[in-house]
Amino acid sequence: MNFKRVFMFMLGIVAVTGFTGSAFSQEAQVSTLEDQKNVEVTVYNSNIALIKDTRELKLATTEAGELRFMDVAQYIDPVTVHVESVNMPDSFAVLEQNYEYDLMNASKLLDKYVGKEITLLDRNPYQGTETKVTATLLSNNNGQIYKVGDEIYLGHPGYQILPKIPENLIAKPTLTWLFANDSTSAHQLKVSYLTSNMTWKADYVLTVDDADKNGALNGWVTVDNKSGTEYTNAQLKLVAGEVNRARDEGRVLYDMEMSGSAMMAKSAEQFVEQSFFEYHIYDLQRRTTLKNNQTKQVSLLNKSGIPLTKKFIVQGNQNYFYNSYMGQNNIKVPVEVFIEFKNSKENSLGMPLPAGVIRLYKADSKGSLQFIGEDRIDHTPKDELLRLKVGKAFDIVAERKQMDYQNLGSYVTESEWEIKIRNHKEEDIVVTVLEPVHGEWRIMKSSHTYNKESAHGVSFEVPVAKDGEAVLTYRVRVSYR
Repeated sequence: MNFKRVFMFMLGIVAVTGFTGSAFSQEAQVSTLEDQKNVEVTVYNSNIALIKDTRELKLATTEAGELRFMDVAQYIDPVTVHVESVNMPDSFAVLEQNYEYDLMNASKLLDKYVGKEITLLDRNPYQGTETKVTATLLSNNNGQIYKVGDEIYLGHPGYQILPKIPENLIAKPTLTWLFANDSTSAHQLKVSYLTSNMTWKADYVLTVDDADKNGALNGWVTVDNKSGTEYTNAQLKLVAGEVNRARDEGRVLYDMEMSGSAMMAKSAEQFVEQSFFEYHIYDLQRRTTLKNNQTKQVSLLNKSGIPLTKKFIVQGNQNYFYNSYMGQNNIKVPVEVFIEFKNSKENSLGMPLPAGVIRLYKADSKGSLQFIGEDRIDHTPKDELLRLKVGKAFDIVAERKQMDYQNLGSYVTESEWEIKIRNHKEEDIVVTVLEPVHGEWRIMKSSHTYNKESAHGVSFEVPVAKDGEAVLTYRVRVSYR
């Protein structure tokens, strides 16, 4: 019998409860985690994971058997399931599939016994006695109502004892298949599917040296498994990137994950990074166990000797150039502090960095590390510059004053500015003044050299001596029609 043509079913029928009708003529076979030979978990940034579960099973030879594949994720997307016999693909076929997720709990169990007799056990701990009463459960809606003899009980203090578990309730999420098999040997069944409620993120710690010139970067990944099952001794991969998701995204993601990838770089510790389509995969080079409802942290990188650049920046406002601020003297503006470094091999880095939060620390005079700020980074390829906003400078004061303003008509203005910067630090500094100027503009005069950063931006580099003051003055004409 050749089942390969019917094997790639992609699930024309997905039901909520068990199979109906007389499709099965024999008792169902059951597969649990005891049959598992390998499990691979690929976690994406977007609250999904691809699971590949390989189990060894010896199946009955039949044209219509039932296999209950248990211990799958509670939040599985059934339409993404793909199953194959790795060693004998022509001898096995899945003809129909159901996903059973009507998991049992106390309320659901009692629902199944409404109108039926159950046993109530009443224990008296003071007298050491037990009394069993046969009762009919009349209702399980906002509490139980029982009929005992000719009396109606609104609730009962005893324990409810049920004769058996109803057949259509299960303890664990289960895939149930109608299958055909003509082999007497054991199959290596590989089952792949997507599940939600599983995600990961990256976090970093950047330790800055005394001179703010070099740093050490430690990276951690945090995997959060709330998918509803455990993955024991799993091969773990993490995908960084913005994966587009449509309503029927499962098949697309599965096909992408099956495609090839080229090795790019190796991290210093446990992960190997690979280029993958337009994303990046971080492959853990050992196995790990992801328990359900567990948050696990794994070291991603540990790099030192990273050259850092500290910058002080005064950021302007485009509205300054279209209105008169005469009379509003000495407008205080913050001086923001940034740390920059390049993600390059020359700087002891060069591995694509997943998006996350970088927290910065520096040792105080007694050698104790103190938190100095944090910033979030996007997915950052190699050889790109990272600029981290750390905070605002305490010992640097900046004030701006509009020295002149003229409305030249036809949406043309001309204004003159004075920006005073006072440095109370014990070292010389350079402050960058960034002015966003929209429209057509021209610097008429300036006390300092300037750079045209873009069509709508100009910057000034202002050196300021320790315990000193520097004054930047410039005049700009703006046409904003």
